[in-house]
Amino acid sequence: MEVLKSRLLIRPRDVEATTAFYRDTLGLAVEREFPGGTVFFLGHGSVEVSGRGEAGASPDLVLWLQVRDLAGTLAELEANGLTPVRDAQREPWGLDEAWIADPDGTRIVLVEVPEGHPIRTDTR
Repeated sequence: MEVLKSRLLIRPRDVEATTAFYRDTLGLAVEREFPGGTVFFLGHGSVEVSGRGEAGASPDLVLWLQVRDLAGTLAELEANGLTPVRDAQREPWGLDEAWIADPDGTRIVLVEVPEGHPIRTDTR
């Protein structure tokens, strides 16, 4: 299978609140908008907020976002009114992670790969 593009679709209970969260609180760039939905850039992927869900977040779904500066990102998000679910800490596998959640409770893991970690690459 050859994958040309990918994105995660989120069906929130409140489309407007969740769209505002990804656009305004997280500050994600809009890839495209269409009636009933918005697609946001996520580095090499995308997340689409569209439709209406009923069940809310699943504890089995986690959005993993790598950032360059975890402390700076958390400070920016806190200035936008977001309180982390769990503050940053170094995990046993060597990554620095903090947890946040969208309005439906979808867990989002913010990850910084520290200097010297085997997966650290600069893809600019």
